[in-house]
Amino acid sequence: MVEKIAVLGAGSWGSILANLLDENGHDVALWSYNADQVEELNTRHTNTRYIQNFTYSDSLKAFANLEEALAGATTILFVVPTKAVREVAGNVAKILEKTQLKPTLIHASKGIEQGTYKRISEVLAEEIPTQSRRAITVLSGPSHAEDVARKDITLVTAASSDFLAAKHVQNLFMNHYFRVYTNPDVIGVEIAAALKNIIALGTGALTGLGYGDNAKAALMTRGLAEISRLGTSFGANPQTFVGLAGVGDIIVTGTSQNSRNFRAGNELGQGQSLQDVVDHMGMVIEGVATTKAAYELAQQRGVDMPITEAIYQVLYDGKEIRQAISDLMQREGRSEF
Repeated sequence: MVEKIAVLGAGSWGSILANLLDENGHDVALWSYNADQVEELNTRHTNTRYIQNFTYSDSLKAFANLEEALAGATTILFVVPTKAVREVAGNVAKILEKTQLKPTLIHASKGIEQGTYKRISEVLAEEIPTQSRRAITVLSGPSHAEDVARKDITLVTAASSDFLAAKHVQNLFMNHYFRVYTNPDVIGVEIAAALKNIIALGTGALTGLGYGDNAKAALMTRGLAEISRLGTSFGANPQTFVGLAGVGDIIVTGTSQNSRNFRAGNELGQGQSLQDVVDHMGMVIEGVATTKAAYELAQQRGVDMPITEAIYQVLYDGKEIRQAISDLMQREGRSEF
């Protein structure tokens, strides 16, 4: 069944997911606040700032006007940076109230809101009232846009408290190279999705410093342990953290040059300042803001997260990276479990 789907956010991930949905036969409207980007997508079918050497489907239409993008949409996919989710959702809510649409909501963003420590599904639920929407589903897992663009095999999870909503999202996205599993654990999937970016900053820094695979494997494994501790303190299912949204996403984000968080960490490890790294990247590095939110949340809830704390100290307190590593390694010995 063909659906009208509005994809909000035309960065690398949003635009590639929009193209995938278009190729799956759906009527897709891709929204961006950037009029020049919209013109490029519609006239040249490229998005060169975000994805190099890729041509988008001729039938994929981009819009700079949000109301035009939402016209007739039965499903809305949010793929905007975490810091923009609340504002965009608030604008969407006004349009939905006016048009009396009641779409299904999906989000594929990965972060925690600064200050409130809210997960993205919580922000969407606050901003878009129940009378203007159906269930909210989270799409997450080990998935670089660049690999999906070349139709590499990709497996992700669709998490929702509403099983039928998760199945619906599964059916929208599934094809011969993109496989979707369902999961009822929204809390675990969102926390894993957000916090793995912190660990990717760390593995990137280790790489920049010249450390090898042993060190990166250690950081990813122990990083996953502390992500799980925080997630289960909110009621997440521990199994989620050894699934696609947990260990799967940490592996792909913590080892690949396609990951902007890994690249940012790598540059920090080579001695660049955080401001220089942010300026050079030219795209949102979600792990930087997420580190602050996760550190403050762990302090608030009394959850032991030494790796997150060390990365916070490097990013926000000016601690030297090698000193942070030394301090982690010289902590008192303890049981693994």
